[in-house]
Amino acid sequence: MKYLFASDIHGSAYYCRKLLERFDESGAENLILMGDLLYHGARNDLPDEYGTKDCTALLNDYQTKIIACRGNCDSEIDQMVLQFPMMSDYNLLNLNGITFFQTHGHIYNPDRLPPMGVCRAMVFGHIHLPVAEKRGDVYILNPGSTSIPKGGYPGSYAVLDENVFTVYDFDGNAIKSVTIE
Repeated sequence: MKYLFASDIHGSAYYCRKLLERFDESGAENLILMGDLLYHGARNDLPDEYGTKDCTALLNDYQTKIIACRGNCDSEIDQMVLQFPMMSDYNLLNLNGITFFQTHGHIYNPDRLPPMGVCRAMVFGHIHLPVAEKRGDVYILNPGSTSIPKGGYPGSYAVLDENVFTVYDFDGNAIKSVTIE
């Protein structure tokens, strides 16, 4: 099965629409969001078409498909308007037989791993950079940022297709990829 991963929408209605278009085109089962959904944060410039109400409406249309966790810019008021759970600091997901530790990255991250137990991969956001690599026994995965990318990268998202995690830009170009074995 396919799953689409994204992080750091930061209230950009423009990139939220693009993300949902890619989700629809991908045939993915679920949209897995690593937080920072509506607010741009005090350290970030306003993203394209900043519109938290528009983003809320767009995401709520997909409420039954979304698995989300809380980012450092997400708040209880965001949960009041979003119609899917998003206040957990992390989730454990079993996708295609692979157990993922899903988090935003401000609490747990590659430099501060939680006890991974049965988890083979950590998927996180927060740093606004795409990552797809194996470090020791753990796969470290980040879809980058949809709306405020850093490090010269374009806005991006990722798709898990069977056991291959690939980060794409919004033009469909693969940026990074790793096979989870």
